[in-house]
Amino acid sequence: MRALVQRVTRAQVTVDGEVVGSIRTGLLIYLGVAPLDTAEIADHLAQRLVRMRIFSDAQGKMNHCLLDRNGSALVVSQFTLFADNRRGHRPAFTDAGSPELARELCRVFVAQLRLLGVADVQAGQFGSHMAVESVNDGPVTIVATSAEVPWSADCG
Repeated sequence: MRALVQRVTRAQVTVDGEVVGSIRTGLLIYLGVAPLDTAEIADHLAQRLVRMRIFSDAQGKMNHCLLDRNGSALVVSQFTLFADNRRGHRPAFTDAGSPELARELCRVFVAQLRLLGVADVQAGQFGSHMAVESVNDGPVTIVATSAEVPWSADCG
């Protein structure tokens, strides 16, 4: 799995002019699924992301995680995170998981965020053309993979 994580002051997803997900302070998580990803990998990535220390403390240092801040999460499925643009001018997406696998693992990931205590978890609409609006706070944007996600066991 691959996630593009943004610390935001607000974010929302609109489909056909209707807001399907909206959050205030928290994380906007674009989530990509690879063919060999599993529910266990989705669980593991969710655990690591909610504990990733990217929110500022009173001294302005990034020492707090999403759980410390009682922040929200907005998850948007994003197969284009697995784009291969090494050749030509049109990216290939053969490294992305199937839509069926991605739909299921995004569902598992969102459920795991809720189980971990994220109070407000919203999601985009899988397979739809979505308009995503956000205000990146910092800006803080981090690429995380299931194999290497920065985190601290102390947080949360």
